[in-house]
Amino acid sequence: MEFDLLWLLALPVFFIFGWVAARIDLNSLLKESRALPKSYFAGLNFLLNEKPDQAVEALIEASNMDPETVELRFALGSLFRRRGETDRAIRVHQNLVERDGLDAEQRLNALSELGQDYLKAGLLDRAEEIFLKLRETAREEEAKGHLLEIYQQEKEWAKAIAVAESLPNHADHVWQVEVAQFHCELAASEILHDQLTEAEAHLAAAIEVNRKCVRATILQGDLASKVGAGETAIGHWKRVEQINPAYLALVARKLLDGYTAMGRSEQALTLLHGFLEQHPSLDLLDAVFQAELENAGPKPAYELVRDELRRNPTLLGLDKLLQAQLMDVSPEKREDLVLVKNLIHTHTRRVARYRCDGCGFKARQFYWRCPGCGGWETYPPRRTEEFDLAP
Repeated sequence: MEFDLLWLLALPVFFIFGWVAARIDLNSLLKESRALPKSYFAGLNFLLNEKPDQAVEALIEASNMDPETVELRFALGSLFRRRGETDRAIRVHQNLVERDGLDAEQRLNALSELGQDYLKAGLLDRAEEIFLKLRETAREEEAKGHLLEIYQQEKEWAKAIAVAESLPNHADHVWQVEVAQFHCELAASEILHDQLTEAEAHLAAAIEVNRKCVRATILQGDLASKVGAGETAIGHWKRVEQINPAYLALVARKLLDGYTAMGRSEQALTLLHGFLEQHPSLDLLDAVFQAELENAGPKPAYELVRDELRRNPTLLGLDKLLQAQLMDVSPEKREDLVLVKNLIHTHTRRVARYRCDGCGFKARQFYWRCPGCGGWETYPPRRTEEFDLAP
């Protein structure tokens, strides 16, 4: 009974303490809010209502009235960069970097923001200098990510490899596609400049990092072909089917030329027909179609496309069928066929594109790296309309 009485006496005391603490916090909050300029709240209101132009003007006014508001200036600089006004963003963040009285975290944040401004403005050397300073700091991982982007833009593949391999999660194969592609870029450059030993080493490194790197396998075939090892080159190109048959269209012409150089074009056609039957694609159909035209003539080429259309009907395939038919048609029918083909060809040229799985960027040619988002191997080597255009 005595215990219950003590609790009853304590409850009002606790209530009074809580009420006093709440009043103190509320008074402090009201005092701080009254100290802020009205334009600050106007800027927040514009941001919430997705009116960035008015928000920027209001925040500039608030910043001018209270230059000690560091966080406000950070917000202002980010807004400028997002709007593409990199010059103004740079000025804001430079002033913050040079400012006295910033704590260590705020100074690192200002440096990082300034580096991002330079990167957005295309001033890659200045951005690189900033992010190199941020290594060995709390912002190291973020800095490495930006350095990786810079080195890819500058095509400094060796530096990109070093940065990617230093990232914390590189051992989990998160970066295996990218690092293998960096080695492939170096190998392609070495092949171009006849530095074949160095190219071979880079391709071996690419395969070691990513055993499913189709590009490295294709380049191994190119390298073997360059030194006259035709059988070895064909072996590499044929191995693409085992790794990822979707990429067979990229080696179809290489295989035909390799076999033809050895006087075995019939064997090449047989092989390509087998590929097309097992792994149909419009690009592969186009490659086999051209091979048939060159080696067997219009009639076999027409029959090839006709049979393929029966299996996989598409307007893009129909365009090839009409092309073959025009080569072996009577003059009185030719004019009508030309009219139909031109109509179809105009439409298919507009839609027969590759599309990035990452950002949706479309292009007429195949890229290992997307020009839109910079992703590697995000372009499937197949026309997106292969199925969309099916009747």
